[in-house]
Amino acid sequence: MNPGDFELIPWIGKTAKLIHIFMNDTLSRHEVDLTMQQWIVLFKLQQEDDLTQQELAIITERNKGSLTRLIDTLEKKNLVARIPSAEDKRVNRILLTKQGTKVVEESKPFIQQAMSELQSGMSDAEIKKTIELMKIIQ
Repeated sequence: MNPGDFELIPWIGKTAKLIHIFMNDTLSRHEVDLTMQQWIVLFKLQQEDDLTQQELAIITERNKGSLTRLIDTLEKKNLVARIPSAEDKRVNRILLTKQGTKVVEESKPFIQQAMSELQSGMSDAEIKKTIELMKIIQ
């Protein structure tokens, strides 16, 4: 056995990377022209529309620069709109467009199915315990 076999961080990192690849592949297979990161931003906006870029950066745990590029891409796809704040023109509010809402709604079943597939073979107790362990690590 290798010493690294008992270190959690490499296992968590590898698992996160594989999940990321699997979810991007799921979107691609269903002809959804989004990355998982883009989908997450749209999903968060659907849950809580009209967020500032700063609020969205915090919620999605992204730095300001990468979120700006991601929003630029989503705006070009007509999935979100930037609206300058009435109170402070330096602040942009990010709104989901009708097309953005449609894309999230149409792709949600694919994402839910993929998450179920990733958890298949695990009991409810194993899922609960894994979540508890992840909370401890976080």
